[in-house]
Amino acid sequence: MTPTDRATGSILSAMAAAGTFRLGGTIVGTNAFRLFEGELGVRLPLGGMANTGDIDIAQFQKLSVALQDKVDPGLAETFSVLKFDPLPGLDPGRTWRWAQGGSGQLVEFITPAFGDETIRDLPALGVNAQALNYLNFLIAEPIHAAAIYRSGILVQVPRPERYAIHKLIIADRRRDGAGSLKAVKDREQAEFLIETLAEDRPDDLSQAYTTAQDVGPRWREHIAKSLDRMPETRAILSRL
Repeated sequence: MTPTDRATGSILSAMAAAGTFRLGGTIVGTNAFRLFEGELGVRLPLGGMANTGDIDIAQFQKLSVALQDKVDPGLAETFSVLKFDPLPGLDPGRTWRWAQGGSGQLVEFITPAFGDETIRDLPALGVNAQALNYLNFLIAEPIHAAAIYRSGILVQVPRPERYAIHKLIIADRRRDGAGSLKAVKDREQAEFLIETLAEDRPDDLSQAYTTAQDVGPRWREHIAKSLDRMPETRAILSRL
């Protein structure tokens, strides 16, 4: 497995020690994609699809409330020690993003939305989070993963088949357009995972694809529009 870089490893280690992943925090985005090497037994291709300076952590708000447990020390204190500063948002006094001076590292907290994409509270993690639609599909039934840094860090990531299908949806929802660099990266990650999973875990991939399609017409539309740009990936999914 490819080792986690020092900047990412240090913050993941600190968050793990505080209890972030024990309390249901799930790494999403490209840092989760990187950790699929161990889960799938594959080497990720070098290049843009595996590069990131962001750490995105997701948690269900209802879980965060129901746990009646909190990280210790608080994440705001943890970030301060690591020289992260809170970034101002549209909602004064509520922070869901931190940036580390010098390294350019960014930590963001997100939570599933079922309608309005507002800022919500995650009491178990002691932070606020940006609510996003479609995220509930991604972080349902997460799995453990090992980040290779020092003696190793046990974290939590989405299931790779759900990650792949979610990327098809997100690529079409990008606010800067389906042709943007981020959307291209989304489709590249989805393409790589779908090709791998179709060979090694076709049943898991088929179930995730069917589950997303069955949610409703809006979900099917986003998936279909991404696949319009990915004829080879569409062909793979049609054979499942």
